[in-house]
Amino acid sequence: MSDYQEFLSERDKIDFLIQKGFKIEKITENLSGAFVLFKHTENKRSATLHVKTANARKYFSNLLLQN
Repeated sequence: MSDYQEFLSERDKIDFLIQKGFKIEKITENLSGAFVLFKHTENKRSATLHVKTANARKYFSNLLLQN
């Protein structure tokens, strides 16, 4: 998969979680990317997403700054 296709896939996953009512709770960065922990606003469900591409990391960083 090309880098751009991988970015689109990761962006779509982030957008899906945000649309379902999840908020970014915690970010853990390491050499293999970033692990983003999402928590649902109403119930206590959580989801973790492994974001590998630099563009997707920039994308969720912008989402953090907007909120």
